[in-house]
Amino acid sequence: MKVVVLLGRLFFAAIFLLAAPEHFTSGTVHYAASQGVPLAKIAVPLSGVIALAGAASILLGFRARIGAWLLVLFLVPVTIMMHNFWADKNAQMAMVQQIMFMKNLSMLGGALMIAYFGSGPLSVDNLLKKRSATPTA
Repeated sequence: MKVVVLLGRLFFAAIFLLAAPEHFTSGTVHYAASQGVPLAKIAVPLSGVIALAGAASILLGFRARIGAWLLVLFLVPVTIMMHNFWADKNAQMAMVQQIMFMKNLSMLGGALMIAYFGSGPLSVDNLLKKRSATPTA
C-alpha cells in the first residue's frame, strides 16, 4: 500500500511538471496578458517556477507540505484569473473554462490534503524523519 501514496504523488505532480515549461513561452505570456494578468511577463514565468518547485517537492516527498502550499499559491490566482468561465460570452468556451476551473479546484483539494497529511511513507521526508529518530551510539 505504500506504493499507492507514491503513485498518487507522481500522478498529482505530473500535470504541473508537464505544464510548467509552457509558462516560459511567449504564447502563454501573451495569453495571460489578454486575460488581464498584471505584469504577465514576470507573473507567468514566476508561476512556472512556483509550479515546478511545488510539484518536484511533492513528487520527491521532500518538504512536501511546503510544496503543496506552493501549489495552492499557484492554483488560487490561476484558477480565478485564467478560468473565469462566468465572464466568457461564448457558451462553448465558458463550458471549457468551467471544466478547467473545476479541474483546478480538484487539484487545489489534493494540494490541501498533502499540506495536511504530508508525503507518506515512501518519501524523502519520511526517510529523514526515520534517520533523525534513530539514536546514534
